[in-house]
Amino acid sequence: MDNRTPIIELIGLGKIYNNKNSSVRALEDINLSIYEGEIFGIIGLSGAGKSTLVRCINYLERPTEGKVIFNGIDLSKVSEKELLKIRQSMSMIFQQFNLLMQRTALQNICFPLEIAGVPKKEARKRAYELLEVVGLKDKAKAYPAQLSGGQKQRVAIARALATNPKVLLCDEATSALDPTTTRSILNLLKEINQKLGITVIVITHEMSVIEEICSRVAIVDKSQIAEIGTVEEVFMKPKSKIAKQLVFSGANHIEIFEGKDKLRIIFDGRTSFEPVIANMVLECKTPVNILFADTKDIYGKAYGQMVIQLPDDESGKKRIYAYLETHKIPFEEVI
Repeated sequence: MDNRTPIIELIGLGKIYNNKNSSVRALEDINLSIYEGEIFGIIGLSGAGKSTLVRCINYLERPTEGKVIFNGIDLSKVSEKELLKIRQSMSMIFQQFNLLMQRTALQNICFPLEIAGVPKKEARKRAYELLEVVGLKDKAKAYPAQLSGGQKQRVAIARALATNPKVLLCDEATSALDPTTTRSILNLLKEINQKLGITVIVITHEMSVIEEICSRVAIVDKSQIAEIGTVEEVFMKPKSKIAKQLVFSGANHIEIFEGKDKLRIIFDGRTSFEPVIANMVLECKTPVNILFADTKDIYGKAYGQMVIQLPDDESGKKRIYAYLETHKIPFEEVI
């Protein structure tokens, strides 16, 4: 990957906000290369500095220290007029969609083209094409109030694509959406990245979003980059304290497992791709403790055994027995 051209380079980037009585450091010594055509994630808890970082990337906020290099151009060295032109290559989508309520979906998409001085007929043609790209061809005349959250975000994505950007900055773009809509928006961003070759930068506080869509991730903590790597590396072996906190959120963490009864589950050729234990835990809503496992994959079939410890909760145990019997999974009690 390092052989590819970085489309964005951040070198020693820092941002300090000064007011009358004090100064607040929002970013400190950020060094980052984002490569052309990748989907890059920036994650951190609230107040870590993610939104300031994205606003420094497109120079909506001027950094106090360091450089932002976009497509080989040092943004600190260009005029305001040139900067406006460069910003057309870095479109942004937001958590709250930021659509103009008095304009139809089509007119919202036309808006950045009007600002760029594109003739009306040409702008409308482009807007119709983009409505098709985001799957809203039939909503051209609908106003934002008539659209669902997911549809509004699709219009916002179409508007962001209007100026043919090289980079799409997504600042918490799915935070206001339900899980199903979030997945459809992330799939759309993935499609746009693959078909149009646009570099996508995803800013979020949700690890599930990073896992779903990104190839690499930078973890921001207390105004600095705590860790950077491929999503697989960070998920498998998180090094920093904040990475461990984000990966192992502990939402369903069990400190001590109490239970005496044990079962041996036999795998006798079920497909290796069927997550038997995970499905059982989800369906029965009962945790189990895996004491021993010896399974192997032979031509896509699972063979072997697993010994699990059941919780003391009687109704939970009954659900597990019923699940195993219903799904014809061989098992026996272990003394």
